[in-house]
Amino acid sequence: MRARAGRAPLRRVLVVIPTYNEADNVTSIVARVRAAAPEVDVLVADDASPDGTGVLADALAACDGRVHVLHRAGKEGLGAAYLAGFAWARERGYDAVVEMDADGSHAPEDLPRLLAAAADADVVIGSRWCRGARVVGWPLRRLLLSRCGNLYARMALGMPVTDATGGYRVYRLAVLDAVDLGSVCSQGYSFQVELSRLAHRAGARIVEVPITFAERQRGASKMSGLIVAEALWRVSVWAVQDRRTAWRRGLHGTGDGQVRWP
Repeated sequence: MRARAGRAPLRRVLVVIPTYNEADNVTSIVARVRAAAPEVDVLVADDASPDGTGVLADALAACDGRVHVLHRAGKEGLGAAYLAGFAWARERGYDAVVEMDADGSHAPEDLPRLLAAAADADVVIGSRWCRGARVVGWPLRRLLLSRCGNLYARMALGMPVTDATGGYRVYRLAVLDAVDLGSVCSQGYSFQVELSRLAHRAGARIVEVPITFAERQRGASKMSGLIVAEALWRVSVWAVQDRRTAWRRGLHGTGDGQVRWP
């Protein structure tokens, strides 16, 4: 993980894995991460899972000093879990954090390629829709929903990102510190879009790496129509806000108030 273009090397990386009722998956996903990237640490951020996920994670941490557990008070959502994980990483001096689902849809075996790309980037997205990527096990409806939703986000927000909703990511902590994470209140798909938007507006270098995305084999999906509706609504609101800001900037010759990443 040698840095180029003046970016610091990533010496300490934390993989944040949010969990809620992932007892069928947590042991396997942690083991795969440790095998694929032995140099990184893992934080299981558990939302008080009633199925014992947190207990299993504690057992893993007791046997491996690179595995840690963040026990949260209850089910507060994906976005809140990641924000808590980011704060945990910042307090302990990590250089970068990785977002990864617990259900195995994000292959830990792809992680070394994402970390390699982060040597010359501020944000790396494991993309399902760039050239070379594959999606396995999704019905046509899910494929169309994701492709159309990402196309809408890209056009509405003007971001050069094919997979703004993708949840397999690497963020340098310095970039997260440069954006207003305190303003983030989204969950699910819209959380990922919001972070993409904030990073893009801050001038961060975002690159995409093709991945193989596989539908979960065990456990219940957390996806719902409400999450999709939230994402579409928020993207539309952000698009209006961005155009209003651009209009005012052109009218008055003022900046947009965003912190610019060097």
